[in-house]
Amino acid sequence: MDQFLSFTVLGIVTGAIYAVSASGLVLTYATSGIFNIAHGAIGMFMAFTYWELRVHHNWPAPIALILVVFILAPLFGALIERVMMRGLRNASVATSLVVTVGFMVALIGLAQNIWDPQEPHVLQRFFYPHKFKVFGINVTAHDAITIAVGVALAVFLWFLLNRTRVGLAMRAVVDDRNLLGLNGARPDQVSMLSWAIGASMATVAGILLAPILQMDVIGLTLLVVNGYAAAMVGRLRSLPLTYLGGLTLGLIETYAISYLNLSGWLIGLRPSIPVLFLFIALLALPEARLRSGRLIGASMPRVPGPRKAVLGGVGLVAGAGVLSFILSNANLIRAGQGLALAIIMLSLVLLVGYGGQVSLCQMTFAGVGAFMMGKYGGDGSIFGILLAGGVAAVVGGLVALPSLRLQGLYLALSTMAFALLMEKMFFQNEHIFGTGGSLKIGRLDIFGISFDGERAYFVLLAFVFAAFGVFVLWIRRGSFGRVLAAMRDSPVACATLGLSLTRTKLAVFMIAAGMAGIGGALLGGLKTTAGTIDFLMLQSLPLLLLAVIGGITSVGGALLGGMLFALPTLVSWAWVGELQFLWTGIAAVTIGRNPNGVANQITERFRKILGTSPRSGSPTPRPSEPVEEVAQVATAS
Repeated sequence: MDQFLSFTVLGIVTGAIYAVSASGLVLTYATSGIFNIAHGAIGMFMAFTYWELRVHHNWPAPIALILVVFILAPLFGALIERVMMRGLRNASVATSLVVTVGFMVALIGLAQNIWDPQEPHVLQRFFYPHKFKVFGINVTAHDAITIAVGVALAVFLWFLLNRTRVGLAMRAVVDDRNLLGLNGARPDQVSMLSWAIGASMATVAGILLAPILQMDVIGLTLLVVNGYAAAMVGRLRSLPLTYLGGLTLGLIETYAISYLNLSGWLIGLRPSIPVLFLFIALLALPEARLRSGRLIGASMPRVPGPRKAVLGGVGLVAGAGVLSFILSNANLIRAGQGLALAIIMLSLVLLVGYGGQVSLCQMTFAGVGAFMMGKYGGDGSIFGILLAGGVAAVVGGLVALPSLRLQGLYLALSTMAFALLMEKMFFQNEHIFGTGGSLKIGRLDIFGISFDGERAYFVLLAFVFAAFGVFVLWIRRGSFGRVLAAMRDSPVACATLGLSLTRTKLAVFMIAAGMAGIGGALLGGLKTTAGTIDFLMLQSLPLLLLAVIGGITSVGGALLGGMLFALPTLVSWAWVGELQFLWTGIAAVTIGRNPNGVANQITERFRKILGTSPRSGSPTPRPSEPVEEVAQVATAS
């Protein structure tokens, strides 16, 4: 009984931290309409700032806490709202997600370069090692403070939002800013206050959790995933339900770790409890209402014709052939890695750029493809490539099935939950990848033609990218591509026309996953191995960001995104490679002001310089044109 009570206290402590983090997340979402993926990263960065003052500079704990929690964190939150979030007011869910994901990646990169991950950073619990007994159970002072802070913050937020004029304005600002302004309130200042409080709550959660996780950058950042689960219980609106969800998750996680004795294939189930909880909470949500188009988003570039697409592909392969004689073997591997990732990014062009379905698990599909190639592909047989694409497509379909009723934010979070689940139960499972954590993957050998050499494999990667690029453009020009574009712009109009969005989503998920699986198999062949750390959830985030930076709606954007990945190592800018998380995140944050990406900017510049314009009868499509095209097809049929 004493053991059970001890586990219960530990579960309540953990749940209180989750509830504090989730409450701040709910506050910012309920008052701005923007889901802050970077919420956990803010808490992580401020927890390290507290460590810097408290441990490294020996500041007294009360002074360091007051400075970080009540001054630096609120100012940081207000600055985030003013500089980044205010410009996303009318942006699409995809754009706002990419910006907050980019900000999270930037904070991870900044923290890793300020505080060396190889050096230990230890933060003691409050009033360590003082303890006291409750019903015969030893409770540390840190645990008691955590529970008390969680309850106090829950009461404070409820009172603020429901019993004060400022709280009423906070809840009203997301519904109608103009009407709120007409009633004498200041919507911009209200939003800044909401983000300031949310950042402080993330900081409190980070500082309370830091002694438990031993100041780990990634661990503290991914605390937000557990906060997501608690926030989903409250449906991003109800603070009492959010607090209840945090406590429930903390208790379930603690009991599972303490009592479940799992081994073999199920060894990764215990650390996956929060992810499973999030997935169940998402599926328990009522089906999302179809939304109409938003005001700000990426425009669809003109689609080149078949002849132009093929000529572009031939030119790319020819250029790769010439480049293969110029680059050294080491640089060919680096550039080849960029091409392999560009192939995976092409799947994002189809899924996110054309279909508007945000996915945070494309590297998971790539990892499935690499595993199948290494396990059953022999020494680089074509059968392995086909199996990699086929199995990845089936996995993509399985991911899409429970997520078909979700869209926008909830769909993105469900794909993130799947990526984390696969990370814990599949990629990090030694019973699958072996004790060494890696799997040997051979390079292709097609009809007696070997691609073992670096030059040959580099040209092969360029050929596969070109072939997939032509395939993606062929899809976009066809009726299925028009349905995808229409679904992206206005699901309401598609449903009104009687189109099956369920079949469309399932099909595009499977096609994109199959493409990512083949890209992952080729990436594994380039490196000759696939390891447990190659396909983690965090690897999917820079991939999406680079695709968006390059241009998520164009084949050229995917190629540019892959080259942006390879460029620092090709030109020997080692310091840029070390700061890759930082510069990728910072670049992605600017997407809110330029959602069309670099590739589109370059194309438009060349058109202006050359004095060319779209041919007569082929104007640049407006956002509503895909819906009009589909309407014509539906009427004709």
